[in-house]
Amino acid sequence: MAEHIRIGDVAPRVQYVADGTQTVFAYPFPIFSATDLECLVNGARRESGFTIQGAGQSEGGSVTFTAAPAAGTRITLRRRMRIQRVTDFQPNGLLRADTLNDELDYQIAALQELRDEIASTLRADPSDPPTGLVLPARAGRANRVLGFDSAGAIALFNREGQVQPPFAGAVPRTVEEKLAETLSARDFGAVGDGVTDDGPALQAAMNAAAASGRHLVIGEGTHRTTIPLVLPGAAAGLTMRGAILYAGPGGEAALTLGDGGTTRNAVKLYQGLRVLRATQSDRLDERDIGILARNQDSSRLDIRQVEGFTIGIRTLGDERGFEDSEIHLGRIVNNGIGLDVRTRTAAGWNTSVRYFGGHFAISSSVHPDKDRFGVRFSAEPGAYVAHNRHLFEGPAFELQSRDRPIEGIPFLIEVNSRAVIARGVRMEGCDAFVARHTAGAQDHLYEVAWASQGYEVDVDYAPGATRAGALVRRFHQALAHRELTRPVALVDNLRAIAFRQNATDTGFERMAAIASNTPAGASTLAEFAYAGLPNYTLTDRGVVLGPARGLGFVVETRGCRDFALALDADSPRLVVLCFDSAGALLTDAAGQLVLFSGASAVWNASARWWQTASDLTDAAATRLQAIRLAPQVATAIIGVARISADYEVRAMRLFCDPSFAPALLYGLPGLPHGVRELKAEAAWDPPSIAAGGSAQLNVPLPGVRPGDFTQASFSLSTSGVVFLANVGAQDVVTVTAWNRSGTAIDLAAGTVRVRAVKA
Repeated sequence: MAEHIRIGDVAPRVQYVADGTQTVFAYPFPIFSATDLECLVNGARRESGFTIQGAGQSEGGSVTFTAAPAAGTRITLRRRMRIQRVTDFQPNGLLRADTLNDELDYQIAALQELRDEIASTLRADPSDPPTGLVLPARAGRANRVLGFDSAGAIALFNREGQVQPPFAGAVPRTVEEKLAETLSARDFGAVGDGVTDDGPALQAAMNAAAASGRHLVIGEGTHRTTIPLVLPGAAAGLTMRGAILYAGPGGEAALTLGDGGTTRNAVKLYQGLRVLRATQSDRLDERDIGILARNQDSSRLDIRQVEGFTIGIRTLGDERGFEDSEIHLGRIVNNGIGLDVRTRTAAGWNTSVRYFGGHFAISSSVHPDKDRFGVRFSAEPGAYVAHNRHLFEGPAFELQSRDRPIEGIPFLIEVNSRAVIARGVRMEGCDAFVARHTAGAQDHLYEVAWASQGYEVDVDYAPGATRAGALVRRFHQALAHRELTRPVALVDNLRAIAFRQNATDTGFERMAAIASNTPAGASTLAEFAYAGLPNYTLTDRGVVLGPARGLGFVVETRGCRDFALALDADSPRLVVLCFDSAGALLTDAAGQLVLFSGASAVWNASARWWQTASDLTDAAATRLQAIRLAPQVATAIIGVARISADYEVRAMRLFCDPSFAPALLYGLPGLPHGVRELKAEAAWDPPSIAAGGSAQLNVPLPGVRPGDFTQASFSLSTSGVVFLANVGAQDVVTVTAWNRSGTAIDLAAGTVRVRAVKA
């Protein structure tokens, strides 16, 4: 060396975390030769794959790897010199400064390594008084627990001794007792690698939990078993952090919880249950069950996943009941029946259970030719059938049966159950039935929050059903439409309210005829609400709207903003015309005046109304629409119109929030539409009428047309004079007073009243 190494106060170790691209790593301490540097990669010594530069340099050097270590790799470089002396000073020899400095540098470097090693050891604090920390002899410390006494000195304790928890009133226990408070399946040899048959170990653990009344924990991993498993009712419960993979024989329950017979399995806790079938069930045997829970009372079951069985989960009332329990459901997948609520004997029952969640799903490729059901209520022949008061909160069903020749129904009710309530049901790819009843079930409520197949979700009463015992609340489409319950206008039969307004026009009682081709200059309510129009075709059941035609209710909307229009019509188009408090038309220049609940409201500039973006159909789940009007709308015409094709309308009913009772406008001065019967009166002092003679008076009656039925009366006793009426001309009724007696009659002054009814 040209100059001896200077040993600075630098720790002889440095550590890096690789980033995947770096190949050169510096070490800031000196080494005497390349063999003095040790390279550790993730804690393992590396002998090759790198080169060392800088040996003999006081400032250190670097290590260059042939290939960059992977990102996240821990690289440790440290000096590890051999503790040896290979030189010697000769007696009476020449003592060279460089040789002496090298020797001293080597010693200092070795001492630095020693200090670095000592820093990682267990040692007394420098402030502690001198204390003997020497281990007792081997024979004395055998089978003992090493600890410290009250002075902090080393002490030995019996391994079988008691543990005293640091809490007031704590009960001392042995270490074994403390460790055995909760049983672990691993204590019995369960591996959880998905390959080893853990069945015998799991069953041994379950038997031990029952014998000791303890809670069993099955740890992480996949625990494969070739035997059915039974956790007896004497066990306190079960927690699973992994899964059971059942690879045993078919026709068995993979996991049974609790005892059958007359045993009451009360206040049990089962958490995180996951049971998977190694091969998909052929669904030929209903004894092929994932989880069988028997006679549970006031228990809680948290079932995360059950997959691949004929029946995923069965709750069973045996010779005693399954009741008053709470079941949390997760993924119940690829089972023919997801959950089976069942009784086995006449003495058993299954009642008053709360179910939360649950995703009942079937893959489209799993038994595509077989029916599937989410939840079944069933009983063995002769068993108790009055399963009552079950509550389901938010179950989801994705049964992949829609548009396929199979059945996929969320609830199959085969018993005489009572008060089964399912709230927030989600139906994706299911049949259009939320439930099928095959017996005498009563008082079932199914609240459908979402259904991909449209809003006409129903209950199927199959042959054998003896009660109409269900109500479906369809919240999944136009919820507001179903909540607007006060009737504003009810037209139960459009054909019956149609009348001949005149020779060419048709009118409708309490309704306005509307047109998409109203003249461009029209700007008021009276100009858009026609008393009658041509181009309506009456049928045996209703009326067909021809081109540019529509029908609507004229409603005062100052207080009420929300409406629902119920229709019996073929693919109708909903329309709304808006007017201000003075009756002037409001256009889109005033902003978005109309919103629909399940369709976009678009402005039709030529018709000057708002309309749904498309015709309303069952298939598109758009038939039910709630209508929201802006505050500036004082009066509205709400109805239907022909846009894309002629269609028949048979009934129309308008509803609103029951807090309001808005006025339906028709037959008013300036709004003569919607009136079949017309009335008028006039003062008249008839002249003396000779025997057999007559006298006439023309009474103005706006809207009357030739061909209308007419009547006339007089306010005084007529004494042989008959009053007749006919339409003398448009808007005029001619009243004839005919003296049928044999003498002249002179009536006093009175009032003539006329009435016309349109056919």
